[in-house]
Amino acid sequence: MTSSHVSSGTVRPGGRRNRASVHGLHRRDAFRTAGRAGFVARGAVYALIGALAVEIALGRSGAQADRQGALHQVAAQPFGLVMLWTLAAGFAGMALWRTSLAIGAGGGPKKTGSRVLNAARAVFYAFVCWGTAAYAAGSGGQSGSDAASQDWTAGALRLPAGQFLVAGAGIALAAIGSGIVVRAAQRRFLRKLDTAAMGRRTRDVVTVLGLGGNSARGVTYALAGVFVLVAAIRYDPHQAKGMDATLRSFAQTPAGPWLLIAVAVGLVLFGGFSFASARWRNL
Repeated sequence: MTSSHVSSGTVRPGGRRNRASVHGLHRRDAFRTAGRAGFVARGAVYALIGALAVEIALGRSGAQADRQGALHQVAAQPFGLVMLWTLAAGFAGMALWRTSLAIGAGGGPKKTGSRVLNAARAVFYAFVCWGTAAYAAGSGGQSGSDAASQDWTAGALRLPAGQFLVAGAGIALAAIGSGIVVRAAQRRFLRKLDTAAMGRRTRDVVTVLGLGGNSARGVTYALAGVFVLVAAIRYDPHQAKGMDATLRSFAQTPAGPWLLIAVAVGLVLFGGFSFASARWRNL
């Protein structure tokens, strides 16, 4: 056997492995880029929702403080249609990245629970992407979060054991919101960020964004879950509230509009935290 045959026989398999490795790295980089685009889209929508809620608290706006209201604000801007499609692409990227984590293609967590959670998030962002694309395509008359929440609750209540199903959903949503607040207080969000790449002042700013933003988002989810639970107990789908009505309910507390302003500012902070995640999240 000649040396050329030996060389040929040993290099080719290694070359195939190297090419596969390089292809895998490129694929993961593509998934990560898609994920970062998704965080930007999420940040833009939450910042707009928070800004709309502030306007509502001050009595300056009759718009909906939810995703539908945010899309309406985007559409009203110059190049609004382009921005809407850009948001849809960003949400598609988030769905793709979450899917890659769910199936293990993005080098994500291997635990079954984490994969199931990422699969659920992928479905959620696919739905958000579809809704955003539908709005951009001209279906701007679709119902907002409040009507959608009540429609879902009404449909679920008509199912066998529907009252228990809705109650379980309300409890789950309230638990998720409470968990977000607890994890925010523990600053666990910092574990997912490349804090070593941040300067001291930048880390302080990101910490404030994450603490205030995640707390506001968690409180909003928890209260929405309580409303769903009340709808189940009273067997009244009109008790369920989407994000817009949930946010407005903060203004009906003894604290008045000031509590709504505080939560709204927190949602703007969460938008900023999402932008920071697009830059420093470990994907």
